[in-house]
Amino acid sequence: MSGDLQWLLLRKSNSFTVKRVPEGPVFSKEPGNLTNIHSWKYSGLANEKTIAVQDTESGIKIAYRKKGASPHAVRSSYSTLVVRPRSGGRRAAGVTAQLAKRGYRPDLRAAALARVSALIAAKREKKAAPPKKVRGKKAKTA
Repeated sequence: MSGDLQWLLLRKSNSFTVKRVPEGPVFSKEPGNLTNIHSWKYSGLANEKTIAVQDTESGIKIAYRKKGASPHAVRSSYSTLVVRPRSGGRRAAGVTAQLAKRGYRPDLRAAALARVSALIAAKREKKAAPPKKVRGKKAKTA
């Protein structure tokens, strides 16, 4: 079944759709949707080529569908790469640039990089706040 036909069937009624405000944006929780926006471009269900970014204990897992994979083979049709938390955003930028150079959905490059960068920033431990300096009369008396 083509991706256009799948989107026509999925766009109105879908268990992953999130409608919070009646006149506001429509979001989606589907796997493979990088921006969580309910649209055909970012849909992980309607597109054959998707990039999924997940947070795991070993690092951030980037999974993408292999070229020419059978629609019946689910696990074996995906190839995964793991970005360790210490390697940072440069490794993630390299991985997404490598996928874009191969012609694998170059339009998703920026969204994938933003998602990976946000997950790395969320994992990073925050520094302790430095002690406040005493100023004014209190500094002179101390």
